[in-house]
Amino acid sequence: MNARAFICGVSGLELTGTERGFLREAAPWGLILFKRNVDSPEQVRRLIASFRELVGRDEAPVLIDQEGGRVQRLGPPHWPSYPPGREYGRLYDRDRSHGLAAARLAGRLIAADLAALGISVDCLPLADVPVTGSSEVIGDRAYGLSAPKVAAIAGAMAEGLRAGGVLPVVKHIPGHGRATVDSHSGLPTVDADRATLELTDFAAFRALNHLPLAMTAHIVFSAIDPVAPATISATIVREVIRGFVGFDGVLMTDDISMGAIAGTMAARVRASIAAGCDVVLHCNGRADEMQSVAAEVPVLDGDAQRRAAAALAGRRPPEPTDLAAARIAFLEFLSGGGLTDSRALS
Repeated sequence: MNARAFICGVSGLELTGTERGFLREAAPWGLILFKRNVDSPEQVRRLIASFRELVGRDEAPVLIDQEGGRVQRLGPPHWPSYPPGREYGRLYDRDRSHGLAAARLAGRLIAADLAALGISVDCLPLADVPVTGSSEVIGDRAYGLSAPKVAAIAGAMAEGLRAGGVLPVVKHIPGHGRATVDSHSGLPTVDADRATLELTDFAAFRALNHLPLAMTAHIVFSAIDPVAPATISATIVREVIRGFVGFDGVLMTDDISMGAIAGTMAARVRASIAAGCDVVLHCNGRADEMQSVAAEVPVLDGDAQRRAAAALAGRRPPEPTDLAAARIAFLEFLSGGGLTDSRALS
């Protein structure tokens, strides 16, 4: 069966009988993992192998949010912790070349952790540009407060991931930095004018429009579409994401079950596909919601299939790297650059 245009989560460390049947029949394009799905390397590898066997595609993408700081699903004792995005910005301010090298090296090391498990996609980097007074939902996850700086560091992080055989997902397109509400619980509205947005928030993503995948922002940009958040706004997708930004990779929603999107699960899915999203992301692993998503999404075809195939085809084998030496070098970058806690990768 051809893959259907959604990515799902599952409930625990192993697939239940119900989940096995669902995955076999619904054939999602991909799987996303959370802390509830992670115990040990061996367990994660088994879970991923089971998923791919059931959907019948060895290349089926498996995703995770492994940013560093507050957002990392893998951690001690089996995996290193990484610093938040802000730390690469601090290094960049001291020495631009060192900041970019540290971000690329971080991406390469994170990719090594993920690829060893069979995880092929990381929901990283962020290209969000916060402003004073915005919600801390982005906060220290951001690389900086200017579009050129954010884009440069995000690009370096993406290069590192790709060098390690893992595909990056740039988020949250076309920009979550101005949100004053956490979109997990409510719907943010940004009232900045379009010219300002194009010079700041959107500009960071425009510089990264060559990346293979992007995740939407559940945010209303009132100057462009005063009603619908970007995820379900055909105007934002057409004029901003595909138009001004020039992004032609796989456009996936942020988690469709988040509080920012109103309506039934079926209505949310229909709206995001109608707006122009290629793939719907559903994260919480609730069987009833997953069934609703699967019932509404189409089989991947047309431009969505073209973009999905191109993204997967762009994944390359990891470049040879002395990982032990690379981890030492990374710690040296961090300690030399004044990292708040240089034990973050211990």
